[in-house]
Amino acid sequence: MIEFRDVSVTYPNGTKGLDGVTLTIPDGQFVVVVGLSGAGKSTLVRTINGLVPVTGGELTVNGENLVGASKRRLRGLRSRIGMIFQSFNLVNRVTVLNNVLTGRLHSTGMLRSLLGWFSADDKERAFDALERVGIVEKAYIRASQLSGGQQQRVAIARALAQEPQVVLADEPVASLDPPTANAVMRDLQRINRELGITTVVNLHFLDLARRYGDRIIGMRAGKVVFDGTAAEADDAVFEEIYGRSLTAEDVAEREPGALA
Repeated sequence: MIEFRDVSVTYPNGTKGLDGVTLTIPDGQFVVVVGLSGAGKSTLVRTINGLVPVTGGELTVNGENLVGASKRRLRGLRSRIGMIFQSFNLVNRVTVLNNVLTGRLHSTGMLRSLLGWFSADDKERAFDALERVGIVEKAYIRASQLSGGQQQRVAIARALAQEPQVVLADEPVASLDPPTANAVMRDLQRINRELGITTVVNLHFLDLARRYGDRIIGMRAGKVVFDGTAAEADDAVFEEIYGRSLTAEDVAEREPGALA
């Protein structure tokens, strides 16, 4: 369980990233965080693994308080939290398999990983992760040879190889075309449902948020201004979250045959 209690984040320049956020995310939930750029949605996601330090309030993940946590405790926490970035963060010159195996660093150690001494068990977990995202046949291809959607699937597989309790995805489809964005979101949704991994995704596209999120959290100026189900999040709600009328840029083009 992830629990925010009156959490605030103030950056060194004085900007407030979060302002008195209180919410609870139970185990196994698929949460989508929405809001305009600068609303606090990336800050919210990145506090959960300590990439952004909390400056006020209390944040606990599976009962462990992150506020004031030592570097050692944060490393231990991050080993149980998979992170997926907009820019994929792959090593392009090495194979897909080796990229996924970096998700095993917490159990393998830096020296063994630099020498490529991964165990048979590590490799089996990496192949299982690639199979879950449907690109196991790309295992021995360089990451640079993949499309953007395939690279994001590798990033998801790398997170899965950690055997995480939580998966965080920070704008994972922002650079993808609509059909590929839908495919990546389906992968995340399926993994959440099949493995029961708590998943927190921040998105800009409102139709994707409604289509895939069990729960939608709306952020504005660092505050939670909406917290409810996808069914409750109609256009009027999104206009309230965004503080303006919706535009075509707020919605991804519908994938042919996709569910409304």
